[in-house]
Amino acid sequence: MSKRLAALDRAQLNELLTESRSIIETAGELPAYIPLLADPNRRFDLAIQVHQINGEILSSVEAETFRFPLMSLIKPFVLLYLLQQSNRDLVFERVGKKPSDRPYNSIAQLEIDRYKPRNSMINSGAIALTALLPGDPASNCCQNFCDWLNQVAGSQLSLDLDMLASVRSSPNPINQAIAHLLHRGGYLDSHGLLPTLAIAKTLDVYEQICCFSGTIKDLGKLGLLLASPQNNLLASDLQIVNALMLTCGMYEESGMYAVSIGLPLKSSVSGCVLAIVPGEGAIAVYSPPLNLAGNSIASLFILERLAQTFNLSIFSPRSI
Repeated sequence: MSKRLAALDRAQLNELLTESRSIIETAGELPAYIPLLADPNRRFDLAIQVHQINGEILSSVEAETFRFPLMSLIKPFVLLYLLQQSNRDLVFERVGKKPSDRPYNSIAQLEIDRYKPRNSMINSGAIALTALLPGDPASNCCQNFCDWLNQVAGSQLSLDLDMLASVRSSPNPINQAIAHLLHRGGYLDSHGLLPTLAIAKTLDVYEQICCFSGTIKDLGKLGLLLASPQNNLLASDLQIVNALMLTCGMYEESGMYAVSIGLPLKSSVSGCVLAIVPGEGAIAVYSPPLNLAGNSIASLFILERLAQTFNLSIFSPRSI
């Protein structure tokens, strides 16, 4: 396979960034339900990193400027961690492998599926898997997971306490309802705790890991974990995570971007999107304005343009 990411040069990258800035002048909205993410000063934040598995890196000049929470972009790595640390059968007893055509926090979807989460990339699936994360109390559980990520990826993620306080300033009744339904269906482990305590701990951990923060460079390093087997990560586990990112990582828009981009993707309400180019590297983009599905408008514009220009889709005849 030719190394297509290597063909991208800085002039092309800068041109893409210029076009993206013009798009976000008017398009997209910031999420209103988390005060710090709703800050209008974030609208024009924009950063990108292309990180190849051979170590070559092409970044925008703002690569170190912006620090942002991973939010839903933590979900593939919760799955990867549990696949590495626990029994694969147990993981998929708790969550399915099917895409959903409903929003990422849909209670209706959970009820239709008799309380089993459709996949690990939506809130219900991530909350169910969070209950499997080892460690007690919640702070130790989160720190163990963060330490593992930083060790295997070489990243410098940390818990953003200000962002966590902002998340908790506006209670999330939908996630509360999801957790109760998961417990009712037997898909949220109690570990011997009373149901109310088990649900409270799980949501505590979930909110903390969503507030792990880093730069676009950290996100690129995380992406490399999924691009090629390394650090004793099993290739079969990477295949599972990439497949679910491709089919489910962009929520109800996953099918559309499987066609237009054709790469494993995961988005986040903070505005970052991670794309995996298997066998070559990862592309990490950050731009806060979102479309109606909660996906970053400029990030997806950039990824679509790169995929089409450099024939990156895994479905391309050149990839076979």
